[in-house]
Amino acid sequence: MTNLSSKELRQLRGLAHSLKPVVIVAGKGLAPAVLDELDRALNDHELIKVKVSVGDREQRESIISSICQQSGAHLIQRIGNIATLLRSNPQADPRKSNLHRNR
Repeated sequence: MTNLSSKELRQLRGLAHSLKPVVIVAGKGLAPAVLDELDRALNDHELIKVKVSVGDREQRESIISSICQQSGAHLIQRIGNIATLLRSNPQADPRKSNLHRNR
């Protein structure tokens, strides 16, 4: 999954367009509770948006990179302080998954 084609990326960005951020990283940064919630959201929804309301662009880039490394998620898109992440879950509930629900 690490090498997504441009067509796949375009499709994922299209699916994520109407999504709202489900995890918000703020002043306390990547606290364990935030990482737990991020893990739960990725397990349930697979494709999510994360809002990073911390510092300047470089700090946000660093936090998004850290999120991807710690969660095993792939960065699909980043616009401003919103990052779209993907982590496939073969046992995802089709009623919760943003990938299966939109097909």
